[in-house]
Amino acid sequence: MSDNTPESNQDSGSETKSFSEKYSDVMGKVNETLGNVDWTQMGKYGKAAGIIAVVVIAQIIIKVVIDTINFFPILPGLLELLGVIVVGQWSWQNLRTSENREAVLEKVQNLKKTYLG
Repeated sequence: MSDNTPESNQDSGSETKSFSEKYSDVMGKVNETLGNVDWTQMGKYGKAAGIIAVVVIAQIIIKVVIDTINFFPILPGLLELLGVIVVGQWSWQNLRTSENREAVLEKVQNLKKTYLG
């Protein structure tokens, strides 16, 4: 007839009680473990986690901006044209003569030596 017998109500109450006891035990163990951690050593790990979080958030923001730009039909083509113009102008100014090419090569070698050793 009906599935709601007093025995089934007691069973669900014991399941809830056992879940709360298990939850309390797990949280107690987590709190105990966190209490044993030497938090003075966690500074560098916190900084690393913060940097990773900032990088992930920045990538998400960049993706949203690029998707928004791509949504408008004419903007991607104009930005591509702008990039070609900027690269062409830089190339004309810095790669036209052999002296300019040598200066650019020297700058690249200095940057390589500075950052890579």
